[in-house]
Amino acid sequence: MPLWYAVKAGHEEIVKLLLGRKEVNLDSRDNVGQTLLLCAAKGGHERIVKLLLDRKEVNPDSRDNIGQAPLLSAAKCGDEETVKVLLNRKEVNPDSRDPLGQTPLWLAVEAGHEGIVKLLLDRKDVNPDSRDTYRNAPLLSAAKSGHEGIIKLLLGRKEVNPNSRDKNGNTPLIHAADGGHDGIVELLLDRKEVDPDFRGNRGWTPLLCVAMGGHEGIAKLLLNRKEVNPDSRNNAGRTPLLRAAEGGHEGIVKLLLNRKEVNPDSRDLDGSTPLSCAAEGGHEGIVKLLLGRREVNPNSRDSYCDTPLMCAARHNHEGIIKLLQGRLHAVPYR
Repeated sequence: MPLWYAVKAGHEEIVKLLLGRKEVNLDSRDNVGQTLLLCAAKGGHERIVKLLLDRKEVNPDSRDNIGQAPLLSAAKCGDEETVKVLLNRKEVNPDSRDPLGQTPLWLAVEAGHEGIVKLLLDRKDVNPDSRDTYRNAPLLSAAKSGHEGIIKLLLGRKEVNPNSRDKNGNTPLIHAADGGHDGIVELLLDRKEVDPDFRGNRGWTPLLCVAMGGHEGIAKLLLNRKEVNPDSRNNAGRTPLLRAAEGGHEGIVKLLLNRKEVNPDSRDLDGSTPLSCAAEGGHEGIVKLLLGRREVNPNSRDSYCDTPLMCAARHNHEGIIKLLQGRLHAVPYR
C-alpha cells in the first residue's frame, strides 16, 4: 500500500496527497498489527502523526500484536512533540503499559529523555513510582543509567520511594554506586529514607560495589557515614578490602586500611585474603601496603592450599614474588 511506504519513509507531502483519497483505510494494520499511526510514532515522524490524528478514523491509542502503543513508542524514541500531541488526546492513556509492564514514563526515564519525563510527571494520572514486571521502578532505572537530571525530577515527587528495591533486593543507591554515578549517590544520601549500608539479596552493599568498581570518590562519601560498615561481607564472605585488592584499586585499599574496623587479613568462603587476591592479580602496590601490616599472614593458605606466593608464581608476577619472599624470610608472622 503506497500510504504505508510513505509513512514509514517519513514523506509528509506524499502522505498528504494519499490522505485525500477516499479509498484509503487509515486504520489498516500490517502483519504485526501496527497501524499507520504507530508506524509514524515509531519512526519519529511527528508531522505525519499530526496529520493522522486529524482524521477521526484513526485510533490514537491503538496497539500492535505485542501491546505497543503510539505513546509508548514516542516516549521510548524521544519524540517530545509527538508525546505532546498524543497527551492532548483524551483517548490516550498516559500511564499505559507494554508487555513488560513498562509505562511511557518508565521508557523515557530509561532512555534519558528528560523533557518527556517532565511532561509525563506533570500529569496527575501518571504514577511516578510504577514498577515493571521485574519490579524495577523508574528511579531504579535512572540510577542504573546515570540520568542525574531525571533523578532530581523523580525525587521531587513524594510518591517516589528513594529506597525501593528491584527483584534482587538492590536499591537505587546500590545501582548508582555500582555505576560510579557520584552526583546521584550524593542526591540519594541526602534523603533520610535511604540506608547507606543497605544489603541486597546477595549481601552487596553500596561500599562493596564501589570497592569492586574502583569508584574512589563514592567510597569516601560512604566511609564518611557512620552507618556504613567498612568491613561488611557479601554472601560469599568478601569484604570491600578484598574486592578492592582484587581489582587493583589502590586508593580505596588505602582508605580502608586506615579504618580500625577493617581486618586486613580477612578471608572469604574460599579462604582467599586481600593479599592472595592482590598477588594473583599482580597488584604490586597493594601487596606492599598489605605486607606493611603486621596482622597480615604472608603464608596463609586458601581452600585449595594455595599461598599468596603460589598465586603470584602461577601468573609470573616477579616483583610480587620478591616482595613475598622478602617478608617470609624476615620477621615471622604473629
